[in-house]
Amino acid sequence: MLPALVVENLPRLTRAIKQLAADTREDAAVNLADELTGITAMVAEKFTNDRTADGIQKALQLTVGGVSLGLEHSLMDQGDQAGLDFLVEHGAEAAFQVGFRMIKELAALPEDALVGEYDTDPVYAQRRLRDLFIDICQVDPNQNWNGPEKYATQLKQRKEVQAIVRLANWLRRHNSEGPVSDTDLNAEGVIALAIIFAVEGGGRVIARTGQKEFERFVKAVRKNKPDFEQGWAALVAAVPVQHHPVLLERIASYRNNCTVLHNIRGRTAMKTLFAELENYAGSELDADYG
Repeated sequence: MLPALVVENLPRLTRAIKQLAADTREDAAVNLADELTGITAMVAEKFTNDRTADGIQKALQLTVGGVSLGLEHSLMDQGDQAGLDFLVEHGAEAAFQVGFRMIKELAALPEDALVGEYDTDPVYAQRRLRDLFIDICQVDPNQNWNGPEKYATQLKQRKEVQAIVRLANWLRRHNSEGPVSDTDLNAEGVIALAIIFAVEGGGRVIARTGQKEFERFVKAVRKNKPDFEQGWAALVAAVPVQHHPVLLERIASYRNNCTVLHNIRGRTAMKTLFAELENYAGSELDADYG
């Protein structure tokens, strides 16, 4: 007989319910069934379809995932009996609310460093919440489930993106030529401009620029031959410490890989350099003239 290749990892709610067979608490099973029915009806009305069998089935699967995610967060490595105890003492609704709040907080975090009006529109925000809820919490009660791992991975990724966006927003607010307040944000582009222009020195914060200013910058670097490291140190000193991890990581990357910085001291044509800058800054460049 071949050994099992997959370790059973059923949803926490399923595992807790299996403990009911040996539980002596009066009405525990009935009360839990009533609660789960109520949650499923609510989920069907708000997220699937309470008028079709398929909608009710999906709602049940989302209820299982939502309650299980809440139990996982509340109990961590405590056993299946602890899961049942939580459900009996606090109710399935409490576990579901914990799980759903986790999904809601995750949906509020930026998914990538390109932020636009779409990201703050309440209709699209609701749609993103629904999609994320389904992606993480829809689970067959009798199938293995990796929802908590998927949630943890996405939370880590989105917090990293949030740190990038927050740095870019700080750079925009403190742009030396005046705050930049566009709705759309290319966070990586803002950070790229700040790091590239910082090599001139002086501690100025550049979060938005155009071709004329770039040409002035290139000529100044070629004439004055500034120490790039001193320029970056001045930029880091100007930026609050909570943004340093992202900024220092990006500086290290640009020190080794940025073609604009590698070519700026040589004889590369201005037009070529500006085209390379567009690759880094993207929509954060002002088109001041062609």
